[in-house]
Amino acid sequence: MALERSAKTDWQGDLDRGSGVTVGLRSTRSPAGLPVRALLLPLAITVALAFAPVASAQTQPATGPSTSTGTGGAAATVDRLATSAAMATLTRGGNAVDAAVTAAAVLGVTEPFSCGIGGGGFLLSYDARKQRATTIDHRETAPAAMGPASFMEGGAPLPFPAARYSGLSVGVPGTVEGWAQALKRHGTISLARALAPAIRIAREGFVVDATFAAQTRENLDFFDDAPATKALFLDPDGTPRDVGTVFRNPDLARTLTQIAWRGTKAFYRGDIADAIVETVRRPPVSPTANHTWRPGVMDERDLRKYDAERREPTRSGYRGLEILGMGPPSSGGSTVGEALNILEGYPLGSLPRTEALHRRLEASRLAFADRNAYLADPAYFDVPLAGLLSDGFAATRRALIGDSAATSPIAPGDPYPFDDERPGRRQGQMSATTERAGSTTHISVTDRAGNVVSYTFTIESTGGSGLVVPGYGFLLNNELTDFNYDSLTHPNRVEAGKRPRSSMSPTIVLRSGRPWLTLGTPGGSTIITTVLQLLNDRIDHGMTLPEAIAAPRTAQRNTATTQAEPAFLQTPEAAALQAKGHRFTSTAEIGAATGIELLEGGGVVAAAEPVRRGGGSAMVERPSP
Repeated sequence: MALERSAKTDWQGDLDRGSGVTVGLRSTRSPAGLPVRALLLPLAITVALAFAPVASAQTQPATGPSTSTGTGGAAATVDRLATSAAMATLTRGGNAVDAAVTAAAVLGVTEPFSCGIGGGGFLLSYDARKQRATTIDHRETAPAAMGPASFMEGGAPLPFPAARYSGLSVGVPGTVEGWAQALKRHGTISLARALAPAIRIAREGFVVDATFAAQTRENLDFFDDAPATKALFLDPDGTPRDVGTVFRNPDLARTLTQIAWRGTKAFYRGDIADAIVETVRRPPVSPTANHTWRPGVMDERDLRKYDAERREPTRSGYRGLEILGMGPPSSGGSTVGEALNILEGYPLGSLPRTEALHRRLEASRLAFADRNAYLADPAYFDVPLAGLLSDGFAATRRALIGDSAATSPIAPGDPYPFDDERPGRRQGQMSATTERAGSTTHISVTDRAGNVVSYTFTIESTGGSGLVVPGYGFLLNNELTDFNYDSLTHPNRVEAGKRPRSSMSPTIVLRSGRPWLTLGTPGGSTIITTVLQLLNDRIDHGMTLPEAIAAPRTAQRNTATTQAEPAFLQTPEAAALQAKGHRFTSTAEIGAATGIELLEGGGVVAAAEPVRRGGGSAMVERPSP
């Protein structure tokens, strides 16, 4: 990126190499059963923690401000500690990628039910000096021993809770490798420096808020089956940690210290890797557990072979802007892009609000029909990406939109005539898999040099698989339930080494070839509908970025009913849409978006949720008076 890699001190260089401070240490074990090296804190890490760019976790407010305006770099996340860590990295000379990884590591501590080193994600970045965007796909992968029938018993697929709370659902985690590659390719600081704030917060603790307590309560019936999970997240009486108390995770602090010390090999080989495999293959649950926790098939080779993929972003035009997104195995960039292509045929800004909303819901319905049929890991299925994002295909889909709501599920279209079709291409199939809400988190960062990051990462459901790796303090993902695990033939079926389809939609919008917006959100498959709505409201309806983030949301995903937040259902437009045949179901909230807008003249607006998921935090380097 535009910022040059700064000269490192001796201790930073040692940590980058991961060797100078570890020579001669043996892998002996302490009386507690942990490796001795996991309990040592080398001088290098001590120095890093001493200068960790974050204030005391216990003295900072949990959230806010949700909007900041000014100049210089900016960051927005769901958590004030993470945003503060990103901003401290920026003000100390780090670039947007450095700040994003630093914030992500903190979120893995403070938002453990949504993200962390036990999961994976997609990082989209724009290099201002090279004027180029790239993505790092560190999505989880299926172990080599898995196949299409892995989630089936007696010829039928497992119920979702049985599939999720198990070792079967755990994909090989990609987050640590993704962070390392992002910093190596685009950053200016070491992985050790990026992890230092997270290590400090894990060790010293942070204050439990209402969202943390509610997410714990949501998993209570399963968390108390697993002793390591119960010990970490529940009080001794088996109830969630009280709001206002301090939550500490010393095991995670030691785990992150090992990774800071030895790099990715500390995670993908050795003691941590062994502990992950043991947890997956023999889920450590209590003899009194009231659920069956099925074993998985991951082994050490799956972890050793993991690699993050560098991919080109998806690109689509809309109203003279260029929309950059995430391509397969994510369905985010293609589905948002297809829906926008359909909508570009309408003058949405001048239509009555009800008519514009009707067309957005119908465009989303159609794009999801195609997404469900054709999106999968491109190493296993020849995704017709060019066809899905073509104007010609969008025109065929737009022609199906009438004055009233269509009845879902509607059939997918045929994008192949609009793709560079080759003999032997496999056709997609309609998906019957339920579109679950999921969890996840999103980070938006820009720096003073014009570099931009849009980063979404996750452990899938809120609480992931429910399995904390004993002695290491992090939850493992349940990402493999994102496969169409009820099918032996769907393009997104379970296969060895495959990445499951995702909905994550990190997005950067270019205007006149330069970054203008960066945004994203958590929310499972509602990620796509939320990003589409944010772009629609900002570009077509003239809302400011904070207004678009705060606006009531809807989510149509080729389902019989459209999810809607209560505030939307109280509007006149909701009643008018019902008259057009739209049917709604109420849901408390959809997503938890963050975004940054780069203004003319060097200004910047950073925005996060004011209320959803407890409210977010947005900051800029030099706030306006």
